[in-house]
Parts: sequence; C-alpha cells; structure tokens
Amino acid sequence: MNTLIGKSVCSGIAIGRVEIYKRNAQMIKREKVEDAHAETERYVEARNKAIDELEHLFYKATREIGEAEAQIFSIHKMMLEDIDYNESVVNIIEKQMVNAETAVLLTADSLAKMFSETEDTYMTARAGDVRDVSDRIINILSGERTKMPESSENTIIFADDLAPSETLQMDKTKITAFVTEKGSASSHTAILARSMGIPAVIGIKISDEMDGQAVAVDGFTGIVYLDPNEEVLNKLREKSRERDRQRELLELMKNRPTETKNGRKVKLYANIGTPNEVGSAVFNDAEGIGLMRSEFLYLESRDFPSEESQFDAYKRVLEGMNGKMVIIRTLDIGADKKIDYFNLPKEENPAMGLRAIRICLTRKDIFKTQLRAILRASIFGNVSIMFPMIVSVEEVKKAKAILEEAKAELREKGIAYEYDIPVGIMIETPASAVISDELAKEVDFFSIGTNDLTQYVLAMDRQNMAVADMVDTHHKAILRMINVVINNAHKAGIWAGICGELGSDTSIIPELLKMGVDELSVSPNKVLEIRKIIREYEE
Repeated sequence: MNTLIGKSVCSGIAIGRVEIYKRNAQMIKREKVEDAHAETERYVEARNKAIDELEHLFYKATREIGEAEAQIFSIHKMMLEDIDYNESVVNIIEKQMVNAETAVLLTADSLAKMFSETEDTYMTARAGDVRDVSDRIINILSGERTKMPESSENTIIFADDLAPSETLQMDKTKITAFVTEKGSASSHTAILARSMGIPAVIGIKISDEMDGQAVAVDGFTGIVYLDPNEEVLNKLREKSRERDRQRELLELMKNRPTETKNGRKVKLYANIGTPNEVGSAVFNDAEGIGLMRSEFLYLESRDFPSEESQFDAYKRVLEGMNGKMVIIRTLDIGADKKIDYFNLPKEENPAMGLRAIRICLTRKDIFKTQLRAILRASIFGNVSIMFPMIVSVEEVKKAKAILEEAKAELREKGIAYEYDIPVGIMIETPASAVISDELAKEVDFFSIGTNDLTQYVLAMDRQNMAVADMVDTHHKAILRMINVVINNAHKAGIWAGICGELGSDTSIIPELLKMGVDELSVSPNKVLEIRKIIREYEE
C-alpha cells in the first residue's frame, strides 16, 4: 500500500480504480502566414465557436448544478470577449505574421504568467482559466479534441489538472472522485466538484504507473491510498456509512412539515430551469416551485418559442407538481443571458441595461405570447406569475395591464384559464427594495433575488473575477435591505420569500428566519437540509 497526502477540496469517500486522464498533446507549430487578415478571420471564427460552446456549457451547468456554479462558464466567455485578450492575439498575428494557434498560445502564456506571479490565490487560480479558454480555441483551430474517458463503474480520475469544462462533461454516474496534481481550493474545478458532491483531492504527484491500480480516496482528510489494504478499506467504508447515516437522517425530513419549533410555517420551494427538473423537486419533497426560470425555453431554442411549445412546457411542470404551487418567472434575458435572435443592442454594461421586464415591456408581442401560454396552462395546476427586475410601480402596472390584455384575448377565443392567478415581483434592485412599501400594494408576494441584489447593492459585478473574492453576501447593507422588504411585505399583508443563492446558505438561514421570511426557494438537493435547519430553529 502506498499512502499519498494531498489537500481535500471536496469531502467524501471513494473506492475504485485509477484512470489517468490525459489531454491530446498540443504540438503547436509556429508558421508564417502570408495573409494576416485571413488568419485573423480564422481566429475570430474559432473564438466565436468557442463562445457558443461556453454558452451551451453554461446552460448545462445551470440545469445540473445551479446558476451560481454555472457562472464559471460565463466568466470564461467574458475572457474570450475581453478587448485586451483579443487585441493581443490579433496584434501578434499582424505584427509577427504567424498562425492563429501560435498567437493564442503566446497570449495565453503571457496572461497566465501574469496571474501566476501574483500572491493572491484567487488570481493564481485564474491562470488555469486563461489556459482552458485558450486551449478551447486552439483545439477548434487545429480540429483536435480530447475525447472524454469512457469510464467503467467506480472510476477515480487522476489528472495533472482538470478544466471546469472537462469536469462537467465527464460521466458522473461512473466517476466517483477526482485526484489532481495541480489546482487549488478556489479553482473553478474544485467548486464544481463540491457542487456535484464528488470527492476531490489536489496536490498528489501522479505517474503513469498508477493507471489501473486499486485506489481509495479520503476526501475528508486529503489522503489517497494506492492498493489499500483491508484495514484501511474497512475504516473508510465505516466513514462512508457514517456519512450515509447522516444523509438518512435528512431523508427523515421528507413529508415533515416545514415549520420552526414554535410552529411557524415556512414555505420551502425549489428552483428549476426546465420541466425535466420537476422530478428532482418532487424526489426531494419540495413543497412547490418557487422559481421556474422560463428563459431556458428561449435559450435552448433557435427561434422564439411558440405559444404552443411554451404552453406544453408549463403544463408539464404544473401537472408534475400535482397541485403544489408553481411560480413562473417571466422572461429574464439580457445581462449574462444573450440570445442572438432577439437582436439586442450591444451594451457596455449589460447588467444595468436592457434586460428582463424592460425587454418584455418594449416587446409586447413576445411578452403576451408567454403570458397567454402561462394562462392556458394555469387550469392544469396551481400557478403564480412573477415579474423580474422591477424598479418602479409604473413597471408593475404596465406588466399587469399587458397580462389583462392577454386574458382578454383568451376570453375572446373562448379559451379557459384560471381567473384569479397571484402576481408577484422579484425584488433584486436597491430601487425596488427602497420602495417595497409602495410595490407591496400592487402585488400578491415578493421574491427577493439575492444574486442580483447583492451585486447592485455592493456595486460589484458577480461575473467579474477581479472582485469575486470581495463579494460579501452577508454584508450588513444586504441583510438590512432584506429585512426592510420583509417588513414592508408583512405590513401590506403579503408574503416575502428568497429565491437567490442566499436562501441556500445554511449559515444565514437562522437570521433570515429571525427577520420573518415566509418562503425559501432553493436548489432541489438542498431542500431537506434547509428543512432540518428550519425545524430546529426556535423563535
């Protein structure tokens, strides 16, 4: 038995066999080119294809592990859209008259070196991101792609390092742990591993001889055992059983009321992106859907989804939830969610530009199509409609007026719908939080979107890697704002919930309960853990 000591970045126990993952060796030959303009166009075409791939990975990650973790791929996309990055590549092509592959490699080496030489661990980890996005372009240019491993059951991947895109695309039903030589606890791959619940250890020296060996990974201590003996295996199995016992305790939370020790009930809902996620919400005993991100129906379509296709999607969700509440957020695109066929103008600061309800109010035809689809589906379950990115009472009134127009159009055609559908808004801007007392008079509920609220209150772009470590989701200003919103909701006799990432933050749940929050909408796999915390809370 050989014992290797590394650093744990995701806890858990895994026992299986080593499979060494190797990328295709990139033998980039520096070549002189005659036509710099043609070579630049070749680069731009490859870069645009890489951006499309990253958008696809973003949507895949959002569905599988959540929006916060999926931001990794948005950040990678932003790197490829960065002016300095692109100017560097183009300048190298034009001044040195070299092929695009060489220009991308030289740019990546320069930026990665700059990141690596900083003392900031977060910035050091970004060197790997630069290489990842650059490798993607080079692979597209060269036509060579590294094939994902066709792993057998209980495979433990050993690698020099893993890019986030590689981690996401591996078969999680067969791969039970990651062991890498490089990486850090703040690397995006480590974050993904934690999100997927896969044990991961970094800092292990890897050699080809390890391939195929029996291995056991202790993700709690960071120790990796090659050819482990029976004594070690028994200890690790007991450790794993103890963790399973803890999970079983969470299973006991199923079918239990979500209420504090004092008997105050709290709605515990799930966030979903597509109808396919309803099964996970039901399996984890969510009491409803607190946020259906309807924009995924648009993001996954090559053209505007028809009223019929949207109706079918909403109907599936409502029927799947079998009478439980389903809150559908109307179209929220713009900012980091771009859709080509909308032909939106390019913006210097899209997070503060034309997005969400602002688009819907200026593109009534698109908005009404969606509203009619929701209304038609309403007879198949219990639905509420929620408008995002509200900043004024006028916006709410305009949105409600368009909803009434959609109802009138259905009545004229004799199409049935539920007449009394609750309407709520997302509170995710300082403006809506400050005037929440006025907004509360216009709607039936509030849902606080803490992801956007945090970035707007702190003036820190949540996709900007330079400030990522500075974002304090527990900042007093944010918590005070949440408290104000909840109080104003209660004064007006409506309920207030949270559907952002803060709602899944177990360390802050007691404080939110103390504020009187009425509802939490979280990732399906967090429902039982949050229910346990709520049931143990005493007012």
